Amino acid sequence: MSSKKQPKLSKAQKAKLQQEEEERRLREEEEARLQAEKEEREKLEREAKEKQLEELELKDQERREDELNELRHLLEKNHTAVIKWKTDAGEREKWEKYMRCDGTPDPAVQQDINTYMSLWRDDPEVDITVVLKQCNLALQLIEELEALLRDATHPQESHKYQEAFINLQELIHSKHLLTTEELLKRASANIDTETGNMQTVVKDDNLTLCLWANLKKNPRFKGLNFEEAGLGFELPKQLAVSNIAVRILHTRYDHLSLLARMAHMRIHTPSHRSLTGTEEVPADADMPEQEETKGEEEVKEDDETQQQRVEEEVQSIQGSEGRKSTASLRSDGRESQVQTQMEALGAEGDLTSPTVQLTARYDSLQVVDLMQYTPLGGVLYYDVFHLPPQAHHVHGWEIRQLLDGGLQVFPYPTERSHLDDSEGPSCPPVGVTVTLPDSAVFLEAPQVARWDAAVKQWRMDGISDVSYDEAEAKISFMMDSFQPIALMQETYANFPFQSWELRPLGQDSALFTVNGALIKLSVTIQGNQCMLQSEQERGLSHLTGKWMSRSALQRAMLNAGINIFVNEYTDKYVSTCGKDPLTEHAAYEQMALFASALAFSWSKWNSKCGAEHLVLQVCEHLSPAPVPKSEWSLYLLGAQRSQKLEMTERSQAFSPDHYPGSDFHSTFIHMLQDDMSTDGLARTRESSYLFIDTVQSLLCSTRPLMYS
Repeated sequence: MSSKKQPKLSKAQKAKLQQEEEERRLREEEEARLQAEKEEREKLEREAKEKQLEELELKDQERREDELNELRHLLEKNHTAVIKWKTDAGEREKWEKYMRCDGTPDPAVQQDINTYMSLWRDDPEVDITVVLKQCNLALQLIEELEALLRDATHPQESHKYQEAFINLQELIHSKHLLTTEELLKRASANIDTETGNMQTVVKDDNLTLCLWANLKKNPRFKGLNFEEAGLGFELPKQLAVSNIAVRILHTRYDHLSLLARMAHMRIHTPSHRSLTGTEEVPADADMPEQEETKGEEEVKEDDETQQQRVEEEVQSIQGSEGRKSTASLRSDGRESQVQTQMEALGAEGDLTSPTVQLTARYDSLQVVDLMQYTPLGGVLYYDVFHLPPQAHHVHGWEIRQLLDGGLQVFPYPTERSHLDDSEGPSCPPVGVTVTLPDSAVFLEAPQVARWDAAVKQWRMDGISDVSYDEAEAKISFMMDSFQPIALMQETYANFPFQSWELRPLGQDSALFTVNGALIKLSVTIQGNQCMLQSEQERGLSHLTGKWMSRSALQRAMLNAGINIFVNEYTDKYVSTCGKDPLTEHAAYEQMALFASALAFSWSKWNSKCGAEHLVLQVCEHLSPAPVPKSEWSLYLLGAQRSQKLEMTERSQAFSPDHYPGSDFHSTFIHMLQDDMSTDGLARTRESSYLFIDTVQSLLCSTRPLMYS
């Protein structure tokens, strides 16, 4: 079998193939030459860039010490001035209080507060108007004790204030019971002609008292709604025919959550660093380890003794409300934890000192985690009492049976014998209707929690048939028994932030805007005063448009359900960018220094640049008008240097390349100064130390670079 012969190429074909081969060779040579030229050009550009970077870094290193010293001097100068101002203000406030001579005791002086409580305890006054005025004064003293507790550093000092705090609350509650009893004793003299029962509402700035006395004992009675208070109840038939009185006491303050914190607290070891700008190093930092261990053991013993005393006093308060605790469960006070750098940020939001950590225990009881949830609008005490004997009038005489022991709680649900176990439930639940308080903003449907005196915690079980009408701002539900309740909202419902901006409005004036997950709001800063602004009307009318200190605004916003503030627990509940806290804190310090002249804003690249760097938008802005989008520039901040970026917010990918013609600087403020005008620099030099401190504390307490 012979193979097929290949056709023979003609001369023209051979010439064509040779020409194509030659063209291909020339093309490959040209491509290789161009590639070599490109590589050489890139090499030269890279070498030039590296040389430029080396020159910039060398230049930065040469002036690094001077820049750091200048920044340190500015910060220390402002810090010293702020401390002096606060000290002078505190002394001036003490002197003014002393000169008033109004007989109000000083909560910091144990003898004064004990004398005041002893005299008030022995006061036989039961007139509701007079007693409520006395209670308001006691509440003012409690607020002062809260401030003292937040600032207390020694365990014995904290214990002294806690003891006074608890005793005052106990007195207030006992006075409420005495006035309630007095009103119920005269129920028959104030019968409602339409229903045949007694019903009344008493209001003041701090509480609303609703009373209903069952004089008619009508089995067809279903319930009552106190329209002017926005509160109501529904009774099962067996209560409708009983000799009872129902009290709904709505306190606009919340002392029970504080009791939970006191009963389940752990003491932290103070941190060496905090994000608030101050560094506290213990005096015994260099002491031998043995001495430190000994000191820790002594503190543990003090904490355990204090914990026991606090729980005993918490028990007495619950008893004064007619709810004797059946158990006293203790949390482990022996565990000490080291504070994180962020720990001091929670100080203004806590009811006690920043060293209190609430332990999440009793999970099987559906206990509310008071780090994850915040009670809003105060506490609603739903109580049922035996109706006191009513007076009888005979021949001009008023005859009244007197009982020992004061107002008695009506047991409900009643205890059942084991013989009745086979039957259905004999004590149906109680119905409750609550109009949401107008002193708080509920960003989501509220959760209902009841107070469990046995474990001193809020719980979410025992509540059923919850119905929420958002349009009417009303919530209805059933509960197994009469007990205190609170409406809860997730503490971090408005996190993480969608965006934020800090822009100047003038000398020592700025506007800090946070676009949260559910609501947008702004804080105007003028000197050391802040003012909240929001399009939300319901729940914020008592806050918006009012000037107050930054710390007072933070507490007010937390109590109103508008939380943009963080503490050492926030990262457990909110996703973050995971930034280095020291770099972040340094950024807030320097942003505050230039907040009178520069605008700062959120950047989407901040979450793309890594944990060791920060990216934000900056521009000089000397007018109060909004910042045009085209004016922003991006800056990259790190632990060692700051630089202006070539990329923009609209770039397709992140690049750390510096802006052509710009320098590197060891501090953020020196980087910013390169592009600032003479007028802008003049504004920063004239900035008030109080304004700088207020801006810095606002940034540190919200941490927008971390939580957006």
